[in-house]
Amino acid sequence: MTEIVSVGGRYDVRIGGGVLDAVAEVVPERAEQVLVVHSAAFPGPARRVAARIEATGRAVHLAAVPDAETAKTAAVAADLWGVLGRHGFTRTDAVVAVGGGTVTDLGGFVAATWLRGVPVVQVPTTLLAMVDAAVGGKTGINTPEGKNLVGAFHEPAAVLIDLDLLATLPRADYVAGLAEIIKAGFIADPVILDLIEADPVAATRWDGPATAELVTRSIAVKAQVVTADLRESFLREILNYGHTFGHAVEQVEGYRRRHGEAVAIGMVYAAELAWHTGHLEAALVARHRAILASVGLPTAYPDGDWEALQAAMRRDKKARGAQVRFVILDALASPTRLADPAPGSLRAAFDAVRTAG
Repeated sequence: MTEIVSVGGRYDVRIGGGVLDAVAEVVPERAEQVLVVHSAAFPGPARRVAARIEATGRAVHLAAVPDAETAKTAAVAADLWGVLGRHGFTRTDAVVAVGGGTVTDLGGFVAATWLRGVPVVQVPTTLLAMVDAAVGGKTGINTPEGKNLVGAFHEPAAVLIDLDLLATLPRADYVAGLAEIIKAGFIADPVILDLIEADPVAATRWDGPATAELVTRSIAVKAQVVTADLRESFLREILNYGHTFGHAVEQVEGYRRRHGEAVAIGMVYAAELAWHTGHLEAALVARHRAILASVGLPTAYPDGDWEALQAAMRRDKKARGAQVRFVILDALASPTRLADPAPGSLRAAFDAVRTAG
């Protein structure tokens, strides 16, 4: 069964088993050439995509990129621009990004910047990319100064979420992807939390009884938010719940930790900060720790360098001038923003997140 989530009527997200094979249907008809960007470590799905598109008579060029965050650099983007240039890609040609979040971010960015924008189709292959990076039109690359500081808003022509691709995803990567689903539960759809709490073990399986519903609900949350605020003028910031501290952890550690693991720690930090500033009840802080721990995600960060983390948070995209801004909760499914909290509150939340609670 295929579920379809429309993002403001501008494009559809197809969710279900085997939907990857529909890729030729969603690549714009005018595209005579297609660049398929994929991770060098996982070429199988990209080859399937290429074969489906080639069967329609279009020229397909495969471009392998490094794995994980090492793909999201200006140098790799420049290599892909070079491929597009050598093959004479025009504005009616297209890019298809097949891979995890780094590939969808990179492929989208290259599509956004080539000739000031060519169509892109996103085919995420990891749970994290399915529920986060591939949907919403955010694209970007990293710099030594921070994550996703260079980027563009460029909505895809379509997104294909093939749940069968999750069968070969390493368990640790699958669990990391659950962090973004849990985030959607805390900020907007508590049913997500109820489903996971009812059977945490099943939630960690790609073929669990609630997997399709969890993915669909999470994407629906994001679709609703980005429909109202594509360019993150205000509302879309709520999707960054847990990300200010989480991105700082990633940067300080040189992107060696999985993104979802960092976001899990970041959500605990945000919950502790909300409690220390009088916004959130202690019971909901405890619920953060309990549900994240129940699926095997980290809830503590005992060895962090506070000074380095503070510096990284001040470079966060939500910062305004000298102000550090956080997304926090006033209550379940009631997110708000906290601008420039007192240094003592920031430190108290850090001290709390250093322990397992």
